[in-house]
Amino acid sequence: MTGVCAQSFIMNKENKENKENKENKEFDITVPGNKIALGHLHPLTQTKKRVEEIFQTMGFSIVEGPDMETEWYNFDALNIPKNHPARDLWDTFYLKNGLLLRTHTSPVQIRYLEKNNLPLRIIVPGNVFRREATNASHEFQLFQIEGLMVDKKISVANLKAIVGEFFRRFFEKDVKFRLKPDYFPFTEPSFDIGISCLVCRERGCPACKGSGWMEVAGAGMVHPNVFKNSGLIPKDWQGWAFGFGLERLTMLKYKINDIRLFRSGDLKFLQQF
Repeated sequence: MTGVCAQSFIMNKENKENKENKENKEFDITVPGNKIALGHLHPLTQTKKRVEEIFQTMGFSIVEGPDMETEWYNFDALNIPKNHPARDLWDTFYLKNGLLLRTHTSPVQIRYLEKNNLPLRIIVPGNVFRREATNASHEFQLFQIEGLMVDKKISVANLKAIVGEFFRRFFEKDVKFRLKPDYFPFTEPSFDIGISCLVCRERGCPACKGSGWMEVAGAGMVHPNVFKNSGLIPKDWQGWAFGFGLERLTMLKYKINDIRLFRSGDLKFLQQF
């Protein structure tokens, strides 16, 4: 028998034996099958859904706007005129079609105020983009939750009450937060909303830059010029607005010390959620 024929004979014999073994082997239907691996929601998506749920229970509607914006809605209408130094606060991606990638979700304030009746209370979830170097607490693409409440009599006290209630529900416990004076062209007065760092418990870490506090939102009373640019009479209305960073909230809730992990694609990180 030649080498080729012998090899073919052996293979046919093995195949026949394997087939006979399979036919004779009993199949136990009570043995559990292999568990199918299922995916799950990204931690940022989980946070977004929870934030929306909390604000909806407080009477806020969810509104969306375009990622690509005009200079009018992103800057001018928000009381940031051309060549104003305030534009340096947002390093912007300009596009060849004459538009730009929005640097904050605040343009939706103007768009919504133009076309809807007052009073109102809305939140605006969405991506924002800024030309800045990435590090443990900064990214060039972020996710914001914009908030806007407008009525005849609205004050900073209303803002503080809403924010405090949101923190209590989101973190499921009482947390320390503060409003520090800040500057934003579209609000007056303006505040930086900070929360005691839950990652390091105020001891100092990369996420909070060693300060023990983490900025989670910019906020303030809507500037009269914003109402004016939206076609409203400023003296007739009052309102406040805020812009939460979704990544910052998620970092605090799950004690994550590096914002870059969210978009790293690291499965070991994502599988923890």
